[in-house]
Amino acid sequence: MKKIMILGASYSQLPLYEEAKKLGISTVAASIPGEWPGFQAADEFTYTDISDPDAVHKAAERLHVDGIATCCLDTGVRALGYACEQLGLKGLSAKAAEISSNKFKMKEAFMAGGVNCARHICVRNRQELAEALECLKFPVVLKAVDLMGSRGIFRCNTKEEAFERYEDTMKATGKDYCLAEEFIEGETLGCEAMISNGKLLYCLPNNIDAFQSYVPTPIGHSVPYRKQETLGAKVEEQVMLAIQAVGLDNCAVNCDLIEKDGNIYVIEITGRAGATCLPETVGLYYGINYYEAIVRLAMDMEPEKLFAGYKPRQSSLSRILTSDRCGIVKEIHNGNCPAEDIIDLSFNIQPGDQVNRYENGRDRIGQVILTGENLDACEKRLEDILSKINIEFTV
Repeated sequence: MKKIMILGASYSQLPLYEEAKKLGISTVAASIPGEWPGFQAADEFTYTDISDPDAVHKAAERLHVDGIATCCLDTGVRALGYACEQLGLKGLSAKAAEISSNKFKMKEAFMAGGVNCARHICVRNRQELAEALECLKFPVVLKAVDLMGSRGIFRCNTKEEAFERYEDTMKATGKDYCLAEEFIEGETLGCEAMISNGKLLYCLPNNIDAFQSYVPTPIGHSVPYRKQETLGAKVEEQVMLAIQAVGLDNCAVNCDLIEKDGNIYVIEITGRAGATCLPETVGLYYGINYYEAIVRLAMDMEPEKLFAGYKPRQSSLSRILTSDRCGIVKEIHNGNCPAEDIIDLSFNIQPGDQVNRYENGRDRIGQVILTGENLDACEKRLEDILSKINIEFTV
């Protein structure tokens, strides 16, 4: 029986285990110790730090796996690329994985590859920050180059704010440098894609529902892209340029972009499927299970067949559930009844759990995925669904 190692064992990776088993593939969960549901879902497991490329390579070699996959998190991307390259498995290269896991190296690759992106400067101390701020236009964004989920990223409108946030950024990062870059004022959007043997299997721009904090953080997505007819080709052009600049191949692709005055700018790109219900969004649009496509790609099982002859499906919208307060959950009140247009309405909390006021993706308390006749109908339906959910906290 063929065997696949899945990097990550949280609820976000569970569908990968399920789809691999449906395909008759044995699964290995790789993660640090913890109460992760993937350990129970997998056929076997290994306590391995998936941020450590050498450790993942050794574990994959020892367990004789035939493929390695991950989704919805950046932590294992470097290790996936390194291990696949060392073992001759299908996946992105070690170099591409390294570039896409470091925002500075990524931006340098963008510049060299002719990708539209924000002006940026690498900063290693307060003196270099002062010099950078003289060259960049405000507002600027300070970015930890090695973190995900908008951690260590702050928008700054003044020099004073930039110096204050510089300390916060450097405390968050594991590097001795960060990025200062110009903030492009525009409309954020995303794009999911998959590339296999140099061929783009699909490219799906999506609308982003953003939580406004130090920088906008995605909490939801919808398709089709509202400006597909006018800007869809430009989005695909920039995504392909970014893929080529970073050297991504044989991987799912997640890309964040900004549209300003009809121009498309790439913020970041990485070689894995996006989070915040994006695999489900892709699956609904193409009428497939996208987690199956990810497994097939890693196992070299012709994922392109899933996208052949597709017909665009109805509009869909996904939104993670959040709380505007902190507390211990007493009871979850959900007045919604099962319905055909509600693809998923689930909670990852239960009575007794601590809930935090939403700041980033780690504070999510559930998700809703729905379909509709058009995007406006989806948004109205979401309002109705959310109005029937109430979280009661202990006093």
